[in-house]
Amino acid sequence: MIGIFKQKTPANLLLLLVFGVLIKLPMFLYPHTPVDKPADGILFTHLLKFLSATGKSSPFIYPLLAFGLLFLQAVVLTRFINNQRMMNRANYLPGMSYLLITSLLPEWNYFSAPLLINTVLLFILAALFKTYNQQSAKATIFNIGVALGIAGFLFVSAMTFVVWVLLALALMRPFRLNEWLLCILGITTPFYFYGIYIFINDQWSWNAILPQLTIGIPAIKQSAWLAGSVFLLMVPFLAGGYYVQENLRKMLIHVRKGWSLLLLYLLTSMLLPFVNNNDSFENWVMAMIPMAAFHACTYLYANLRILPLLLFWLTTAFVIAYQYYGPGW
Repeated sequence: MIGIFKQKTPANLLLLLVFGVLIKLPMFLYPHTPVDKPADGILFTHLLKFLSATGKSSPFIYPLLAFGLLFLQAVVLTRFINNQRMMNRANYLPGMSYLLITSLLPEWNYFSAPLLINTVLLFILAALFKTYNQQSAKATIFNIGVALGIAGFLFVSAMTFVVWVLLALALMRPFRLNEWLLCILGITTPFYFYGIYIFINDQWSWNAILPQLTIGIPAIKQSAWLAGSVFLLMVPFLAGGYYVQENLRKMLIHVRKGWSLLLLYLLTSMLLPFVNNNDSFENWVMAMIPMAAFHACTYLYANLRILPLLLFWLTTAFVIAYQYYGPGW
């Protein structure tokens, strides 16, 4: 399986779809109906209300939407890494890794605001990388800000990624105050228009405009299954980080900056569970995009051929055991 996804062939796109359906089959067998949470933004709340009528009669729509998002994100991540030459050869390993590691916990396969935000963050990631070679990147930077502002209306905690965007701009481009201000203007633009809307409708309130962020420690229920999931996440990630560092000298400058961008992405997303926490693992899915990129490096660069095979089949066996013999989905 690893050898197949190491190749970049059109047939691998279909194989990736089949692999995703098989590894995530229980999400279709036992559909999960999402519920509105305090950290969900107003746009996502309205989206759930819009889907509620169909969802009551056909709950299958929720896993179908969730899988569609997961597969789309896997494909976009793969194309981003291949197009930017982040690895020494084009392959489908990032997409395979993303579908595999998001199967380690059932919450990462629910239709949720954090899962929807992953699509927005992939757009922002590609746009940030694009700014490195742009002489005048004002339009791109403004669009990045607008995208992040809209993300705040889908999931309030996504505003934490303002830190990532500003650090990424400092990494990818020389400091220009006007570009930073333009990015902040883009972030505030959706809030500005929403403020006009509620003012016209005589519903003005500062609480409705300003994002409500709270800091807390999530109450995580410990279990052997959770420990196994963390182990299978961290071992390939650490190995992938080592292989990226080992190949860093062979990479072009913009590729090195790209991996630094992904690392900053990962570090920022690890803070999300502590912002407006709901004692669930749903928020952690936003860390899986950069995590999958490092996992893919382990599968591609490992010197011992047995290592990627062992990690892949061990993870696959664990996922199947979790789904059918463990707590289940």
